[in-house]
Amino acid sequence: MSRVSAAVLGAIASLCALAVPATASAADGRYDVTVARSQYGIPHIKAKDLASGAYGYARAIAQDNVCTLAEVYVTVNAQRSRWFGPNGSYEIRGNGSRANNLNSDFFYQRINDERRIERLLDVAPPVGPRAELKQGVKGFVAGWNDWLEEVGGRDGIPDPTCRGEAWVRPITEMDVWRRFYQLSLLASSGVAIDGIAGARPLVGGTEADALKAARALKPGELDERLGGLGSNAYGLGKDATASGHGIVYGNPHFPWQGPERFYQAHLTIPGKMDVMGGSLLGVPLINIGFTHGVAWSHTVSTARRFIPYELRLVPGSATSYVVDGQVKRMKARRVTVEAKRGGTVQKVSRTLYSDAEGRPVLTSILGLPVFPWTPERAYVLEDANDDNFGRLLNHFYEINQAQSVDDVEAVLEKYQGIPWVNTIAADTAGNAYYADIGSIPNIPESKRQACQTVLGVVTQVLQRLIVLDGSRSSCLPGTDSDAIVPGILGRSKMPSLRRSDHVSNMNDSYWLTNPDQPLEGFPLVIGDERTARSLRTRVGIRQIQDRLAGRDGLPGNRFDVDDVRAIGMGNRVFGGEVWRDDLVRLCRTLPLAVSLAGPVDVSKACDVLARWDLQEDLDSRGALLFRRFVTRLTGLLPIPLPYPAGPFAEPFDAQDPVGTPKGLSTLNPLTMDALGQAVKDLQGAGLALDAPLRDGAAVTRRGERIPIPGGPGGGGQFNVITPRWNAKRGYVDVDHGSSYVQAVELTPGCPKAHTILTYGESTNPASEHSSDQTKLFSEGKWVTPPFCAKDLKADRSLVTTHVVRRAAGDPLGTVAFTEARGNARPRLVLQLKRAARVVVSVKQGTKVVRRIVRTKLPAGERVLKPRLRTGAQTVTITTKAGRRSAQVRLRVQQPR
Repeated sequence: MSRVSAAVLGAIASLCALAVPATASAADGRYDVTVARSQYGIPHIKAKDLASGAYGYARAIAQDNVCTLAEVYVTVNAQRSRWFGPNGSYEIRGNGSRANNLNSDFFYQRINDERRIERLLDVAPPVGPRAELKQGVKGFVAGWNDWLEEVGGRDGIPDPTCRGEAWVRPITEMDVWRRFYQLSLLASSGVAIDGIAGARPLVGGTEADALKAARALKPGELDERLGGLGSNAYGLGKDATASGHGIVYGNPHFPWQGPERFYQAHLTIPGKMDVMGGSLLGVPLINIGFTHGVAWSHTVSTARRFIPYELRLVPGSATSYVVDGQVKRMKARRVTVEAKRGGTVQKVSRTLYSDAEGRPVLTSILGLPVFPWTPERAYVLEDANDDNFGRLLNHFYEINQAQSVDDVEAVLEKYQGIPWVNTIAADTAGNAYYADIGSIPNIPESKRQACQTVLGVVTQVLQRLIVLDGSRSSCLPGTDSDAIVPGILGRSKMPSLRRSDHVSNMNDSYWLTNPDQPLEGFPLVIGDERTARSLRTRVGIRQIQDRLAGRDGLPGNRFDVDDVRAIGMGNRVFGGEVWRDDLVRLCRTLPLAVSLAGPVDVSKACDVLARWDLQEDLDSRGALLFRRFVTRLTGLLPIPLPYPAGPFAEPFDAQDPVGTPKGLSTLNPLTMDALGQAVKDLQGAGLALDAPLRDGAAVTRRGERIPIPGGPGGGGQFNVITPRWNAKRGYVDVDHGSSYVQAVELTPGCPKAHTILTYGESTNPASEHSSDQTKLFSEGKWVTPPFCAKDLKADRSLVTTHVVRRAAGDPLGTVAFTEARGNARPRLVLQLKRAARVVVSVKQGTKVVRRIVRTKLPAGERVLKPRLRTGAQTVTITTKAGRRSAQVRLRVQQPR
């Protein structure tokens, strides 16, 4: 990997630097880190190694998101029923599912009982996690626990959501590893928590019942739930940019609530990494972001990371099945968890089943009951991410050090550890890059066709879900010579593309990464080819084409970072461009709609739609009406329905994949039905048909109503916002959508970076950082975060805290020194493990300019506010308790 320059590595050095004894290390519990908070609470973390960096990251994220992460640790430790009751449930917003608390506990308890994660930790790299990551987890645990102790434990937590709750506690290393593992399973076993934990054999039922259940699902339902969160990403190369340097626009459409939110941070380890971006909560590495030489983003991939296998059961035995003519017995594991019942906590047990190789039996995916366990058949889940643990973590550790597209590709190929996303990148040299290289089941087309079951034919057509024959061992995933582990596709069978103009992905498959060079010939398990793309994919490509053709109204015909921002947040509604005019003509022909809500006068709606600007800006009139029309239309006529059954007037043409299908199916009576329902929806919510978007689409944060631009991706909106509809009030919240958004131009030396974390850094409703960036997003504004040395030095908003943690047994636990500006005094916080004599000495050059002596300070938190001069100084804190003494030396730069 390339390394950043010495000038860059000094980015935060001008603010403050640490000098601790050379023997300090994570191994004996010593950490040293600087956390500088810039505007909007973004932490800039500088440390000597990942252990100390993770220590600082944990302290920062606990301050902002303690309740959300504490609940995650309850979940992965199989304790939801104990604390929240067995009958409750929770949303897994990262994959569109909901899990029952008791089912969730059984699911995770089995993983924990099997010591699955412990076994994966014992595997050597590159398959197992690197030593730096293990030290990082130790640091993270220490940082979380120190912060929790310093605020006074659960009763002192600043977030009222969980203050005083017994389930908020100090964490262990296994808590953190289990969270990582939970994320790796998010789009594989994580979609079947209820289906796995609740699997039971039925007394009756046949294959026909399974087929009936599969056919009853709305076409594309599984993809809609799995990929409904979605993401957009552009990688722009030198032939598409005005500067000749790469640009990345990344916008993952992730949840606005819950543990799959992003947290923005800047991590610097001198000589190793200097990286900024967003990470999923609890992961002290950057998942989507940029360094000085390369930027990258991810989009949810169409590749299926799991394969249901159909077992043929032995007549009369629900737990025996046949493979290659031989009878095998399922494994039965008795799992016990604790559950709150009334005023007591009781033990509850259940038997969970798997095949002889350990694949879990399941009956549903995402709550869709398509795999009944009948007397004839049962289904087990092959999960390509089951052992993708160390590879995934190693991937992000090394990506955080990448400086070029070459580096990114090398890491992807080395670990094949990406669990459920595509990668889009660009670099300073002007290379643009796309890849769907990761952990994907090794099911080539020949095997799929030979092994597909009757149910699989139906689910593949309607849901693009492969179901294979488990009675033949030849149908199991194969092994490729260029795969890092058995059972996944080798590098040569996965798509990637390097271009000098552009690549993009909007959650359809790899096929139209660049329309001038379609990617074809890959297994269906990764994605489909020569099929219709979503309206969002089409608008994403059209925006690039319009820019390069100079027909989008912006100057010139190349991209700069400001163009990317304007286009990415332009709120263009491609569905309106495709359908609006046909709808207006139909509406004027039939001003009385016959709908499920009865006859509806839609005559006024015609003019509203005709005047609509085809945008979802806050002042766009007609946007609300069209959004409700699309919601109703696609509920009646799902977009994946084949022509002519679907909503389009003209079919898909593989020779014009961006322009087709097109037109509105005006001959289908359900089209007017949808318009009639849309009119009734707005009337029921008390909204005028021509109400501006701001009147009917907002969130409320800290008591303030904040209007939200953008809209659902199903209508062809690039700036995706998936809002929550209230029949009486309109759109009142956001489930998921634009989240951590970055527009980065890789100019040499210092990238031009603009970001917006739409929901803010904090889940604490009392924190200003739970809404400050939401208001920016509402106003169409961005953050320009300081990243390079000159920007950090010039940023007067920085609040810098220097934290040193001593080894266990020292009388001095942690030291936190927060710098101050102007006439304000800095804050020196000492956590004393026992009563001690404390001496604080301040030197400027060789001269002692301040000395504070406290002959005996009692144990606990002690705050001192030494008066400092402007400029560079050395602060030495010496403590002595009995025969034990400790000393910490800090080099600080007191701002003016």
